[in-house]
Amino acid sequence: MNRIFDRIIFSHPFRRLQDKTQVHPLPEHDFVHTRLTHSLEVSSVGRSLGKKVGEVIIERHPKLKKDYSLFDIGAVVASASLAHDLGNPPFGHAGENAISDYFIQQNSASLIKTSVSEAEWQDLIRFEGNAQGFRIINSYQYGLKLSLAALGAFTKYPCSALHSNRKGEKKSQKKFGFFQTEAPLFENLATQLEIEKVREGVWLRHPLAFLVEAADDICYHIIDLEDGCRLGLISLNETIELLADILKTDFDQNKLDKLSSQNEKIAVLRAMAINKLIDECAAVFLDYEEEILAGKFDVALTDHCLSKESLSAIQQVSVAKIYKSRHVVEIEAAGHEVLPGLMEEFVRAGEHIFRMVNPRNTTI
Repeated sequence: MNRIFDRIIFSHPFRRLQDKTQVHPLPEHDFVHTRLTHSLEVSSVGRSLGKKVGEVIIERHPKLKKDYSLFDIGAVVASASLAHDLGNPPFGHAGENAISDYFIQQNSASLIKTSVSEAEWQDLIRFEGNAQGFRIINSYQYGLKLSLAALGAFTKYPCSALHSNRKGEKKSQKKFGFFQTEAPLFENLATQLEIEKVREGVWLRHPLAFLVEAADDICYHIIDLEDGCRLGLISLNETIELLADILKTDFDQNKLDKLSSQNEKIAVLRAMAINKLIDECAAVFLDYEEEILAGKFDVALTDHCLSKESLSAIQQVSVAKIYKSRHVVEIEAAGHEVLPGLMEEFVRAGEHIFRMVNPRNTTI
């Protein structure tokens, strides 16, 4: 598993994340997180979650001791967590929307619709970073070669874009995890991992995918709040109150007052809050282990943990004061200007190549 982790670290797609911001544009003086630093942090939290859960799981199922240790489970979750954002386009979720809107709105792109299946068209008009990540990981071009377990843990949404009876209350069906071009790959993966197929185009989650999702949820809730405070979008006092609500009796105002700088105070509270959430999410996973294995548990661990209301409060503040702040909206608007122009050039280039290779074919 260490080799898999190293392959991701040194891969070209992972290095590209350093130029993609997590939420905020890169300022000249303030440190904010990029997709690269975010992925490293999610991986660290994922490793802790995997080890904490793995220690108990292996004791519950002694047969596993022969081949696995808690460190193996931690390594699987850490590797999948490290790779979780590889498919994100520039401009984040706004970039996904910009790519999707291009195929919906541009006449040149709509011509493609006549040459693809309905399922393939859904892939284009609902571009999804998770599915793009699955494509990148499985591309021979980058040589990532993740293990089957890591691939299963990576796929938080084990379904295709077009499938019947999509259920919004099921977290695993909120988005989709693979394009039609990789559908046979995922089906083969699910077969080898013995993941149950629910219906055509839909599978149950790999159990460790819940831990990867929790690691991401923990980091983006807490770290986005930290960045917002550092950039002056949220006051220090409000940030302290939000994090103290997670810590409950572990919060000590007197100890906090002894720290001299704002950065020190935030760093200490952030570390304590993340540790608390790791413990809570691991406890939820272990409490619902049987339901998870049976496919009867399909919600985020953070939506079921003791601090779920505190996380909801952080989310509400983040939406109001961070995600809708002027500089964030401006960078998202730029994505809707830049990406359609690039897509137009790519589509025209692809059409030109196709015409050269297939001079007698009148369709794209």
